[in-house]
Amino acid sequence: MNYRILPHAGKPAYLQLYEQLRTDIMRGAFPYGQKAPSKRLLAEELRISLATVEHAYALLCEEGYIEARQRSGYFVCLERDDLFSEPASAIQVVQAPTYVQTAQEFPYSVLSRTMRAVLNEYGKGLLVKTANSGCIELRSALSGYLSRSRGIDAGPEQIIIGSGAEYLYGLVVKMLGRDRIYGLENPSYAKIREVYQAEGATCEMLPLGMNGISSAALAQTGASVLHITPYRSYPSGVTATASKRHEYLQWALQGSRLLIEDDFESEFSVSGKPEEPLFALAARHSRANVIYLNTFSRTISSSLRVGYMVLPEEFLPLYEQKVGFYSCTVPAFEQYLLAKLISSGDFERHINRVRRAARRQAEQEKSKR
Repeated sequence: MNYRILPHAGKPAYLQLYEQLRTDIMRGAFPYGQKAPSKRLLAEELRISLATVEHAYALLCEEGYIEARQRSGYFVCLERDDLFSEPASAIQVVQAPTYVQTAQEFPYSVLSRTMRAVLNEYGKGLLVKTANSGCIELRSALSGYLSRSRGIDAGPEQIIIGSGAEYLYGLVVKMLGRDRIYGLENPSYAKIREVYQAEGATCEMLPLGMNGISSAALAQTGASVLHITPYRSYPSGVTATASKRHEYLQWALQGSRLLIEDDFESEFSVSGKPEEPLFALAARHSRANVIYLNTFSRTISSSLRVGYMVLPEEFLPLYEQKVGFYSCTVPAFEQYLLAKLISSGDFERHINRVRRAARRQAEQEKSKR
C-alpha cells in the first residue's frame, strides 16, 4: 500500500484516505469481491486513528464502492467487468414513487438583507442587459463554488445561466439536435420528457431499477443522449450506486454518446461529504461527455427561476454556433443577488446547516430502530 496522509494538504485525513482508496478501486487495483485493507493495518501504517479510517470506509460504503460483511470486514462491490449484462430476472424495477419532497427554507432575513445590498451597490446598473450566457459575477461565483464543494473545475466561460431547469432542457435539445434519441429514466420528472418532445426530440423511456437505469435497457437502447438524475431521482428517490455511475460513464464512451446530469438536490446529501457529480468523474479521466445541470429551486426557493448548465470546454464552439445568440432569460437583479449570496458564504452556510440537521435526524431515526 502506497497511501500517504499529508498534514498540510488542505483536506482532512479521512478525505485523503477515501480519495486514494476510491482511486485504487476505480482503476481495478481492488477488483470486485476482494477484501479491502484492514482498518487497523491502515491506521497503524499511516499513523492515524482508527476512527479516521472508519470515517473513510463509511464514505466508501455510502457511495457503493465497498460493503461491510459482519465479522468478515469490508469487500469491494464496485462492478466493472460485467456492465450491461444483468439477466432480466435480476432487474428490480421501481414500481411506485417513494420520494417525498421536503422544504429547505433559506433564511428570509439573509435574503432580504442581501437584496438591499444589491440594490444599493448596483443601482441603475441593474437595468443594464447582462451577457447572453449570464453576468460574469454569477458565473465566476459559481465556478468557485463548484470547485470547492463539488469537485467540478470549470471556468466561468463554461457556465450558462438560464431561467430554471426546464429552459435549460430546451437549450440542450437546440444545441445537440432534435434528430437524436434521448433516453430518460422511467419514472422521472415528467417535464423533462414534455420539454424534449415539445422541442421535437424523440424520447425513449428506460426502466429505473433500485440502483439506477436497468443495465439490460442501457445495452439495448437506441438513445445517444442519456438524461439522468443520479442522486435521488424524482419521483422514485433512487440514487445510482457507484457501480451504476461507472456504467453510465462507460455507456457514454461508445460512439458519440452524451450524459445530461440533472444534479437536483444533491447538495443536501446526508453523507459525510457531498455527492461527487459525474461531470467531475468524467473530467478526472479526460472525458468530455457529460453536461451538468442544476438550479436554485431547492437550495433557495422554488420561486427563484434560475438554473445553470456547465459545458465541457469542447462543447463551447457548438453552443456558440447553435444557441449562443439567445439572450440570458434571468433578470440582472436575481443574478447579482445569487452572486452575492455565494461569494459572501451565506449560500454554503445554509447548505451546511441543512445537511447537519438532516444528519442529526437520520442518526436519531437510526437509533430508534
